[in-house]
Amino acid sequence: MILYQLRCSNGHEFEAWFRDSTTYDEQVARGDVVCPYCSDAQVSKAIMAPNISPSRSRKSPPIGNQEAEVRAQEVAEKILDAVNELRDHVTENFEDVGDGFADEARKIHYGEADERGIYGEATDDEAMELDEEGVEFFRLPNPPRRNS
Repeated sequence: MILYQLRCSNGHEFEAWFRDSTTYDEQVARGDVVCPYCSDAQVSKAIMAPNISPSRSRKSPPIGNQEAEVRAQEVAEKILDAVNELRDHVTENFEDVGDGFADEARKIHYGEADERGIYGEATDDEAMELDEEGVEFFRLPNPPRRNS
């Protein structure tokens, strides 16, 4: 596995793991790698410092439980911030079709409605049916909103 620091054409930076460099190249070429902040598929590798491991003879001190908890909290907050930014982007730029999401997504997929970005709600069964029909959609996490 390899970790790349990536940057979209809008300047957002984020990290992503890939099996190897070939997998990265293939996924970027297909447009499968998108910015988690703005969904931009024009992604490239950003400059990053190498992660050099110390020699096996020199062991780094173990992280204490309290330090690990603080770090875990920081990571969780970054994830929630990214999810909130993504949700804000969707609500500002896509049409809310409410609980009619599955029907409207099908209409768009089959050319019965204008192609456009939509969001809404679907049951697990509706999502499974859409997936089986080959309708492209993404499920977004819906954590509780936090005050910044």
